[in-house]
Amino acid sequence: MSTLSADALNTLCACSTVPRDSLRAELDRASGETGFYDGAIATRPHLFSESAVFLSQSHLDGIVALVGAVEAVTALPAYRDAIRQWMPAIATHEFGPLGAFLGYDFHLTSDGPRLIEINTNPGGALLNASLARAHRACCPVLEPYVPSANTQTPEDLFVEMFRNEWRRQRGDARLEHVAIIDESPSSQFLEPEFRLFAHLFAQHGMVAAIVDSRELDWHENRLWYARDPIDLVYNRLTDFALEENENIRDAYLAGSIVLTPHPRAHALYADKRNLTLLSNPAQLRAWGVPAEQVAILQAGIPPTRRVERGDADALWAERRQLFFKPATGYGSKASYRGDKLTRGVWEQILRGEYVAQAQVAPSVRRISSAPDVLLKLDVRAYVYAGHLQLLAARLYQGQTTNFRTPGGGFAPVYVLPDDMPLPDVVSGCPTD
Repeated sequence: MSTLSADALNTLCACSTVPRDSLRAELDRASGETGFYDGAIATRPHLFSESAVFLSQSHLDGIVALVGAVEAVTALPAYRDAIRQWMPAIATHEFGPLGAFLGYDFHLTSDGPRLIEINTNPGGALLNASLARAHRACCPVLEPYVPSANTQTPEDLFVEMFRNEWRRQRGDARLEHVAIIDESPSSQFLEPEFRLFAHLFAQHGMVAAIVDSRELDWHENRLWYARDPIDLVYNRLTDFALEENENIRDAYLAGSIVLTPHPRAHALYADKRNLTLLSNPAQLRAWGVPAEQVAILQAGIPPTRRVERGDADALWAERRQLFFKPATGYGSKASYRGDKLTRGVWEQILRGEYVAQAQVAPSVRRISSAPDVLLKLDVRAYVYAGHLQLLAARLYQGQTTNFRTPGGGFAPVYVLPDDMPLPDVVSGCPTD
């Protein structure tokens, strides 16, 4: 099967692989709460798609190679010196932890995966771990490729990741109290995942609380929630430089908490200005990056440049081929397709700190509930310390991923071998 065959299967096979009863049972089990699905997930009807996404082994190999190349370059002293020009001062502090979870987001093309962005606090990891266990193959020929448990479940990998973050700063000290923090966590769309993490931490002997970041107190050289001193903070804030959370900033700078992910991780990976370096082959060669890695990065990252007023006329003329993103943005907020820009929005972009990235059209997926509609898709690789932990996809309509599309949402991923004959698959799979 060619690398186009998985894409063709996404287009042709209008199958449903996520039985809601199975998903309900799996999430109730993972949360430790009877009725968790009905209370927390059913009110978010477009959080999970009914359909899986097909990925070729070649595309997976390309994702792994690109992650490895990015990790190699971001470790270079020359790269770290270069990003100091836009790194916030707090990100110059290094306490040992790498930063829990990186989300590498890809669009799939006939020439391989294209890295659109990297995020340091990507949501969905635990939700997708449950989703992968709940779905079923829609036809016998695909049964061998249903994502199955490895020797370690994703949850095992995630717990070990947090313990490793702890050990990198605290050694063999006991990890007892964990705070999962966000701004008004009860109102966040992915609040159900916070509850999954709290239960997971508790299963492994930790006291875990879901906390509004403003409810934490800093005194006696400790960070406190109510009467409990906090040891580790799982940070879901989008205040990446902790500019609006003085208590957490003070505790972090004093080294009294293990914070993960942290400002340094965001500065190293997720600031979108970094893509202007990672997609620049001349700069990479000047740093001595091996030719093979330069080729991987050049092929896998769309050309990206900073938006500067001196280039305004040229960028406006090219806007239909560009996607504009705020340098420290997240979740596609204030991001714009160039062909949708108005002059008023363009002026706001020029006044801000933006990058312009060559547009890469997402591939598409047909679903059973609306077989005449093709939803867009992207693939997220959850990565820690350069290692792939979990793959998931997101299905959507519109300019960006939004979790508002009927039939859309998170989707599990089948990885299919490149030599699987496509006709054999389609003949066994319902396509209407």
